Amino acid sequence: MYYFLQQLINGLTLGAMYGLIAIGYSMVYGIIGMINFAHGEIYMIGAFISIISFLLLGVLGITWVPLALLMVLILAMIFTATYGWAVERLAYRPLRGSFRLAPLISAIGMSIFLQNYVQILQGANVKPLPPVITGGYVLGTEGNFTVQISNIQIMIMLLTVVLMVIFSIIIAKTPLGRAQRACEQDLGMAALCGVNVDRTISLTFVMGAALAAVAGLMATLYYGVIDFFIGFLAGIKAFTAAVLGGIGSIPGAMLGGLLLGLVEAFWSGYFTTEYKDVAAFSILVIVLIFLPTGLLGKPEIEKV
Repeated sequence: MYYFLQQLINGLTLGAMYGLIAIGYSMVYGIIGMINFAHGEIYMIGAFISIISFLLLGVLGITWVPLALLMVLILAMIFTATYGWAVERLAYRPLRGSFRLAPLISAIGMSIFLQNYVQILQGANVKPLPPVITGGYVLGTEGNFTVQISNIQIMIMLLTVVLMVIFSIIIAKTPLGRAQRACEQDLGMAALCGVNVDRTISLTFVMGAALAAVAGLMATLYYGVIDFFIGFLAGIKAFTAAVLGGIGSIPGAMLGGLLLGLVEAFWSGYFTTEYKDVAAFSILVIVLIFLPTGLLGKPEIEKV
């Protein structure tokens, strides 16, 4: 039971990061019906901006951890959101009226460009970050095994919950949220009703990129090392989480991320780590065979 509890904690931590990235996929797909395959690289850029921000704050002598974390979080979200806006402006908006495969190919090209862009600027070596948040709590001991939850795991889970609450309020209560829901239902009719479609789509990319930046900061603090290639696998898994939960569904994206994180943690804990990705994608295939729209997805209605 204690070992199960430890894997549960690890899985929820991993799933929270996947879920935040997956929301970006679901938001973009929900509005324009396209998959932003450059989103994993946006997450990677958020991780690099986090490390750079920590180094700059250290040079400036800002070493009080709560203040440093808050400043790094704000800087990462702002600069990464700028990259998200640029991706939409360069890779999507010029091709919005084109055939459906054109934006997809453009997004894949943007993904490859961002990978090489970061590799050239930062180098191919891994970038380490010394532990910033240390310590934790012991939840129980049985024999030589101790169940622990670290402070960084607590922070990741709490921050994820807070962001989901804020995000839900924005979608449900604000003019931007109403515009996003209108664009999700029908872009043409939303434009006829006075919604600025271009601005709404750009802000959707910005919001998704900001959440990916938070996930990048979490990964940097949790693992302590990053490189220019971390966005590829994380992006594929977050896309898998979005499809698993129901592509286009925000709660589904978070649910899919949590399930994917739990599958990976439990498979790594009870079986072999080499096949944890195989297990995760196999479960996705099984779910889509019996639930083609995912766990919380809705059947797509053809628009006339």
